[in-house]
Amino acid sequence: MNNYNLYYKVVSFFFFLADNAFTNIVNIPKTRQTFCKKCGEHQPHKVTQYKKGKDSLYAQGKRQYDRKQSGYGGQTKPIFRKKAKTTKKIVLRLECVEPNCRSKRMLAIKRCKHSELGGDKKRKGQVIQFLASLFVLL
Repeated sequence: MNNYNLYYKVVSFFFFLADNAFTNIVNIPKTRQTFCKKCGEHQPHKVTQYKKGKDSLYAQGKRQYDRKQSGYGGQTKPIFRKKAKTTKKIVLRLECVEPNCRSKRMLAIKRCKHSELGGDKKRKGQVIQFLASLFVLL
């Protein structure tokens, strides 16, 4: 009976993992066939994830803030602490692969907790095969 309980726990745990690990990841292909404004037709585009650039020290707001912060008196502006969102919107950077074009554009997609660029495609029965090999071991 004890061996059966262990078997049942292992099986239920792996089904829990299969439900959580494989359904929450958004898989984005590395290339996408989409319209290029510069070429005027559909072309393959290289897909990368947009990353924010480094903030400039010489932007107007940063200069004002640094001037206000200098000297005595501590923190002069409120520091934002009430973060509402747990996820960020994914922004894709699409670059046309046409050698003469190479135009780039951004494309925002929905919010998600985990995204993967160019990961393996999900196949039917993949998890079940893994579990079947586990059953043989038990």
